[in-house]
Amino acid sequence: MSTELDEIRSRLDPDQYSFADGDRREHSQDWGTDDADAVSPDLVVWPECTEDVSAVLAAANERGVPVTPYAAGTSLEGNPVPARGGISLDLTRMDDVHEIRPDGLQIDVGPGIYGSEINDALEEYGLMLPSLPSSGNISTIGGMIANDAAGMKTVKYGEVADWLLEAEAVLPTGEVITAGSKAVKTSSGYNLLDLLVGSEGTLAVVTRLTLRLTGRPEQVAAGRATFADLHDATEAVFDAVRSGVDVAKIELIDPLSAEMANATLGTDLPKAPLIFLEFHANRNVEAEVAFCRTIFEAHDVESFEVARRNEEMADLWEARRELAAAVRAYDPDLSPHKPGDVTVPIDAFPEMVRYIKAVGAEHDLMIPCFGHAGDGNVHYSVLVDPDDPAMVAKGEDLSERIVERAIELDGTATGEHGIGLGKREYLATEHDEAAIATMRAIKRSFDPNGILNPGKIFPEESTPRE
Repeated sequence: MSTELDEIRSRLDPDQYSFADGDRREHSQDWGTDDADAVSPDLVVWPECTEDVSAVLAAANERGVPVTPYAAGTSLEGNPVPARGGISLDLTRMDDVHEIRPDGLQIDVGPGIYGSEINDALEEYGLMLPSLPSSGNISTIGGMIANDAAGMKTVKYGEVADWLLEAEAVLPTGEVITAGSKAVKTSSGYNLLDLLVGSEGTLAVVTRLTLRLTGRPEQVAAGRATFADLHDATEAVFDAVRSGVDVAKIELIDPLSAEMANATLGTDLPKAPLIFLEFHANRNVEAEVAFCRTIFEAHDVESFEVARRNEEMADLWEARRELAAAVRAYDPDLSPHKPGDVTVPIDAFPEMVRYIKAVGAEHDLMIPCFGHAGDGNVHYSVLVDPDDPAMVAKGEDLSERIVERAIELDGTATGEHGIGLGKREYLATEHDEAAIATMRAIKRSFDPNGILNPGKIFPEESTPRE
């Protein structure tokens, strides 16, 4: 492959590629990949414009060299791991704000810009991109679209992709296409934009995005509700969503998660089921807070605290924002086994949480639960000792049972993390044969030579390069 790579790098400036072991190792895994599953690329490339991406893909496609798009590496299912080696295409230098059109409520950006940087650029206009994930300050907009990411505000504002209007993308041949439209709606032709969303870099490489925006709310209030029983807390969430409470965030933290946050973050949360809330309005936010309080009282809420000052709200949300890190740091002898993100219909949310806690108790394994309760999304981690094969096997079994239960409840194996390497075995569980065959046909149509992020999504592509 060295000859092929030499020809590809000849199209770039010397500071745009690297064969160095450190750079290759840095691009060998993401947050959810163990060292044992890491795969180093043969070459790391940093394109700086659409033309660079086009040149690299065209040359790689001609020579059969695998190309795996890479951004911040904050995904959890091995999505950017170069499973077949080849080129890791790092898009983080394509991080420009190309244009802001405040009157049109739109912004054009490169795929490598962090989500928080987008909102920083919009602050002077009183605008925002609302649906960023919790990791929005360390993850890129291109990665969010590739994984179809969502966040704490999804219950009100939808997923990140719901704010995507148009995307420039490069096909494996090097051809550049535009999918979508800058108009807020279009029925012109096939919806190529939605095909790119959640495709994990297996169909094309997005190089420019147009996002629609909204105004920042004039009134914001945050709250924290405490319950004696986890079932009461989950039922309260379901009732609030069903009743139409206009809430921007509604997040669950179970007692074990609260204990972990206190131990590692220095917070002082009650060791009890907690619901964290945030309300956005331009007028009369107090009415929505009162409405929510009334519903929670019907489910035996023990306390309902409200904060309106910015510093108070920041303190309130600290534990939820840092909870994934708290879980990892809680016990040095235990590691999260396949951090999960199943999502179920909102009426099945209480049953999904109950099931996760029940199987954990049955097998004496800690499984903290938290997540975007308002859209039925449960984040959980089965904690195991990686040096104990029996415990790891038990954790593997419980992880499978949890995902299978979510699918039985008409839910999905992944709400926002994607399939990547980690959840390919559930594709056939969740989708029928005809649907998977259609997905394969779409992949072949876009990428007949199979060079773009091979080894992802489909089970039959699962054998990593040795």
